[in-house]
Amino acid sequence: MFKKSFITLSIILLFSVPALAIEFSADMIMIFKGGDKTLAKVYYKADRFRMDMKSPQKGTVITRIDKKVVWNIMPDEKMYMEMPFNPEKKPHVEEKFEGEIKRKHIGNEIINGHPSKKFLVTYKVGKEEQNAYQWIANDIKFPVKRAAVDGSWIQEFKDIKMGPQPNSLFEIPAGYRKFQMPGGMMMPGGMNFK
Repeated sequence: MFKKSFITLSIILLFSVPALAIEFSADMIMIFKGGDKTLAKVYYKADRFRMDMKSPQKGTVITRIDKKVVWNIMPDEKMYMEMPFNPEKKPHVEEKFEGEIKRKHIGNEIINGHPSKKFLVTYKVGKEEQNAYQWIANDIKFPVKRAAVDGSWIQEFKDIKMGPQPNSLFEIPAGYRKFQMPGGMMMPGGMNFK
């Protein structure tokens, strides 16, 4: 379960974080083909990112680019795991997709109350070309929705609140113990992580 959530997080980070030098919080929903769904609250600053997972399981991941570390917070155990930050997994701070080749404005729609421009984006993952739709809100200059053309995933931000985020959101909660895990060992609750 943890492994699947970690893969989901990697996909979310690949597609999620927009526009330069902004701070915001938002509710995020990501739906995958077959009905798997990830619900989270996200918080973003230029050098840090926090995701409070609500479903399929609860937990928090804090990425501290400034400290080159990622903390996986396990609230039920009052513990956290520390992993080195991989610059390749950095949340993207621009409207463009990683590996973007081209984009075409194909229409206008209102998404969650925001008048938005809809784009068809072609991007490369490895050697493979993929296509996705992206809706960028005119009023907040933010990609409020993204969806694979083949229907394999949809990501949407709701209740977006632009503005400064407190630094305390991006710290390990008081009283939490660091959990050290040798490679391949089982995590509390029987989840395997390698």
